[in-house]
This record gives sequence, C-alpha cells and structure tokens, in this order.
Amino acid sequence: MKNLFLLFAFFLFGSSLSAQQGWELGGWVGTSNYFGDLNTTFNVKEAGLAAGIIARYNFNTRICMKVTGNYLRVGGTDANSDNTFERTRNLNFRSDVWDGSFNFEFNFLNYVHGSRDEFFTPYLFAGFSIFQYNPTTELDGVTYELRAFGTEGQFRGEEYSTVSGGLNYGLGFKIDLSYRWSVNIELSGRKIFTDYLDDVSGVYPDFNDLESLRGDIAVALSDRSVGAEGVSVAQEGRQRGNGRKNDSYATLGVGIVYYFGSLKCPPISR
Repeated sequence: MKNLFLLFAFFLFGSSLSAQQGWELGGWVGTSNYFGDLNTTFNVKEAGLAAGIIARYNFNTRICMKVTGNYLRVGGTDANSDNTFERTRNLNFRSDVWDGSFNFEFNFLNYVHGSRDEFFTPYLFAGFSIFQYNPTTELDGVTYELRAFGTEGQFRGEEYSTVSGGLNYGLGFKIDLSYRWSVNIELSGRKIFTDYLDDVSGVYPDFNDLESLRGDIAVALSDRSVGAEGVSVAQEGRQRGNGRKNDSYATLGVGIVYYFGSLKCPPISR
C-alpha cells in the first residue's frame, strides 16, 4: 500500500517538466446495462439510453480527477432468461437512475493537448458513485412504483432506500481532435451497495399478510408467476432473489470534452 501511495504521489507531484494542468468540460452519450437477479447471465439485449456531463481536472500528463453527473435507464426481465425457474418467476422492472460519480484517472501514456506526438492515451479510473433509483413495472397497462408495495413483505416505513452508493471503475481511450477538443470512449462499471435496484433480493412473503397490509395489487406484483407457464413458484419463504450478491450496472459511452487549460512550461534554471 505504501508503494502504491508513493507511485501515485510521484505521478501527481513529480511531473513538473511536462505538466499540463487545467479543466475539461463536456458531455457524453451511450448505453447502459443492468446485471442482477433479473439478468443473471450478463445479457446485454436490454440496453438502455445513458448520457451525462463531464468535468475533469488534469494535475499533469498522467493523473486526472473527474466528476460526472449521469442519467441512465436500466431494466431486466425474466422472459429473456434460459433458466426455467427465472422464466416461470416472470418478474420484470425498469428504472431511471440519476448518478453522480467521483474518480481518479491514470493515463498509460503522457497526454498533452495539442501535442503532435502525445495526443492520445488509454486510461484507467476508479472512484465512487452516489445514485438515486426507483424500480417500476407494468401490470394490466398500469405502471407501478414497486417499492411502495413491499413486494417481499417489507413493513411500512421499512422499505429499502432509493438512494445508494457504489464503487466505480473502468477504462477508456482519449484522443485529441484539436488543441481544445478531444473525444473520450469509456466503459464504466458500478458495483453498488444495494440488491434492490430491481426490487428483487430475498424470499416470497406471506401473501395473506401482504394483502392485508398493502392490498391485492401488492400480491399481484410480488408473484407474477401465475399464468406465466401454468405454474406458480411463489411460496412463503421460498427464494425470490439472491440476497447474497448485490446488483450492478455498466455504461458504454462516447464523450466530447473542451480543454480550458494551457501547457505549463518548466521553470528556467539559473
């Protein structure tokens, strides 16, 4: 750990001879995918729209700090699964996600805006995210917000939070179009701290209790298996989702950013 800190400090503070400091601002657009209880095979067929804004500060030619604000649409459905239980379970969801992320980036190559030789680089980044979500589904043509119905038997006031966080990581490639403008291509993942992005995590509740507490719509939203393949998999206490593994999501996007800084020349030795 000490060696890693020293390496980071070297790149952050020890590159004054070719330091290029300054802000970049821009935006990006791309696709998003969810992975979790309703997509256990990392299927990317249900990709949603994703977009965001980028603010990056270049400490030097290798190390950057980046803050992003992002919107993405995620979803999953058991109907696309090859697993018999999951297909019979017949659950699905959609959610709009509003995500704010903070990252440090490491450029593999020296990257200098406007340089003829050092105008591109692959890069890695890591940091953390805070996001807001709200899983919904459609039943008989009506859209319902699932959290409000306690589909796994949550008592009123004990529903899961719709604000959570996660670890952010990924890789990308940046290349200059001109001195000021550049293109970023980036694949980013989130390992999040909740298993309820899809409203599925634990076991089926006692449906009599659920009906008395939340109504018959809550029961219908909790158990969608009736009629799916002529068989119901819902029994009180039976596994509805895998609560031992949290959900995740990823984005793939292309961004355009504008550089506001300038090349910092090395001091003249006297």
